[in-house]
Amino acid sequence: MRDLPVRAARWSALHPWRAITGWLLFVVVCLGTGIAVGGNPATTEDYRVGEAGRAEAVATEGGLGREPVEQVLITARSGPLDRAESRRAAHEVRERMRGLPEVERVGAPVRSHGGKALRVRVTMKGEELEGKKHVDPLLAQTAAVGEKYPSLRVEEVGSPSIGKGVDGQRSDDLLLSEGLTLPLTLLTLLIVFGSVTMAAVPLLLAVTSIVAAMGLAMLASHLSPDAGVGNNVILLIGMAVGVDYTLFYLKREREERARSGGRLSSEALVELAAATSGRAVVVSGLAVIVSTATLYLVGDVIFASLATGTVVVVLVAVLSSLTVLPALLVKLGKRAERRAASRRPGSRAALRAERRAARARAKGDGRVWQALMRPASRRPGLTLCLSSLLMLGLAAPALALNLGVMDRDTHSREIPVMRAFDRLHAHYPELQVVHQVAVRSAPARAGQVSAALDKLAQRVQRDPLFTGDSRKRVSADRRVAVLDLPVAHRPGSDASLDSLARLREDHLPATVAAVPGAEAAVSGEGNVARDADYLDHQNQKLPQVIVALVLVTFLMTLAAFRSVVIALVGVVLNLLSAAAALGLLVLVFQGEWAQGLLGFTSTGSIGSRVPLFLFVILFGLSMDYQVFVVSRIREAVLRGVPTRQAVVDGITSSAGVVTSAAMVMVTVFASFVFLHLIEMKQIGFSLAAAVLLDAFVIRVLVLPSAMLLLGRATWWPGRPSRAEPR
Repeated sequence: MRDLPVRAARWSALHPWRAITGWLLFVVVCLGTGIAVGGNPATTEDYRVGEAGRAEAVATEGGLGREPVEQVLITARSGPLDRAESRRAAHEVRERMRGLPEVERVGAPVRSHGGKALRVRVTMKGEELEGKKHVDPLLAQTAAVGEKYPSLRVEEVGSPSIGKGVDGQRSDDLLLSEGLTLPLTLLTLLIVFGSVTMAAVPLLLAVTSIVAAMGLAMLASHLSPDAGVGNNVILLIGMAVGVDYTLFYLKREREERARSGGRLSSEALVELAAATSGRAVVVSGLAVIVSTATLYLVGDVIFASLATGTVVVVLVAVLSSLTVLPALLVKLGKRAERRAASRRPGSRAALRAERRAARARAKGDGRVWQALMRPASRRPGLTLCLSSLLMLGLAAPALALNLGVMDRDTHSREIPVMRAFDRLHAHYPELQVVHQVAVRSAPARAGQVSAALDKLAQRVQRDPLFTGDSRKRVSADRRVAVLDLPVAHRPGSDASLDSLARLREDHLPATVAAVPGAEAAVSGEGNVARDADYLDHQNQKLPQVIVALVLVTFLMTLAAFRSVVIALVGVVLNLLSAAAALGLLVLVFQGEWAQGLLGFTSTGSIGSRVPLFLFVILFGLSMDYQVFVVSRIREAVLRGVPTRQAVVDGITSSAGVVTSAAMVMVTVFASFVFLHLIEMKQIGFSLAAAVLLDAFVIRVLVLPSAMLLLGRATWWPGRPSRAEPR
């Protein structure tokens, strides 16, 4: 494995056109195969968690599960609602919907309590999540009725249409992110390299890696279903690591070229880069993959999708850096040499002058970073204390972290169906939350279960947290019974959560749970039970994932550098930067002061998936910088340089490329702040903040200060041997 980067680079350098052609064929085959096979989207069963999941499974078993339901809402565009005209519109809606093959049944029109609205319930065929695939004909009929009655607002809302609207906005956001990321990344790379050709190489490899990964992710979804977030994370992580890995390799090749002074061929230079940066890329990629794989421990389809997307795109990015990148560097190196040779006589002298200029620029950059590192090199103890206190201060707001599930209340109201959703619940508050009690028992107990459900309905009628009429349904085989209990409170409110707790802890044990052999559980519409159980599930899994994450990061670093101290320092620094980023996330998104600046409406909470995703991804990405920087320091020690001087030299020589890579990552992550989905905003912001802190505080101040204080103890229980391969 240690020689793999060198062997791969050597073959690619000697057969560049084969490597380039092979890579392009690989990308085409991955994408083509993925499209031909198709993806495997997650089903309703894949999302089931906790008691709510058990309740939904019981109800589905009895044929009483949640159905894809659309509500057609009829209101006046201005003034009072014309009753006669609204009845005619509702009648036409019913007739049109009944003629559609996608529709199972159509309910009678229901007028709101204030008489300002009329609604028609339309139940579609199939499962709840399948509805959004077949909702277009229903939306078309609703729009046709609206055009016929211009004085009325005729609109459709339900789980299928909301799912379709959110998916549409997610696709638009993906295009927006690509439109922002590509030019900004190219501009950053132009500043780094000063050459369009050299800047295009990382971008080209990142884009092709993303394309290949999207195809492979479709295939992988047949092993782990896709929850609809795969392409977002492939774009987010793929652009970041794809450019990062290429950048590390490119910068090292250019350094070796400048150092050789024309004495080495392009093939030899690529092999030298592979022996150093190539190995660092492999170790970094494996670290990201292993750390991300801990997300599978959560046992949640969304986290599994995030993990699969990340693992696939990082694997492809590492593969591109091992294969096609050396080939491109050889072709570009030879092209540059030919162009220099053709410009004027004495071309070798011109080429040497160009390399001297490159070395001069490198020395100039070195002086800048030596100045920035002066506090750490002169007063490491004080610098370590002050920089650590800064990071801890930034982390302090995380103590007030309030997690919440980002549900329909957090979706952008730029989606038309979400505005209809708000109007529907304003006129029909009883539809906001409906707790559903599902009971499974032997058919012989059906009478007792029915009586217990009636008793339960009577109890909740006296409870002010509940409202409206209950509805009881029984399966054909009498094994399953379901009771629907409306709650006229918004899903995320304290009252709706209190009603769920009251139902589960008081009303249910006193009634249905007392029936011998009966299995009862609570779920329902409005996702109150689902969200509460999802948060509980995550909170239970979080310690396991964090422990596993810390352990695998420690072991990966230990295997890479054979130093317990380096491994411990790496874990502590990762925790420090992740905690600081989380603190900034809480400060910005739980408050309201940044709403106008970043274009969001604060819910007073952080998306429940964001902190865990932040920790896992950041631990992996931080290994990029850790491996690259410490590898440079270790190389210097192997040459016999004292550890103190090796730390200064290693960080100074690597600071420029680390900063450039960080700026690319920040550009990619920050582009997600402009998206509509608030969870993606939070993920983008937190990762951008974490990378900035990691590159400019951790790697420039905290890490060198700690290593300078530790000295030779840094390499405990041993020290690098000169005999070890570089």
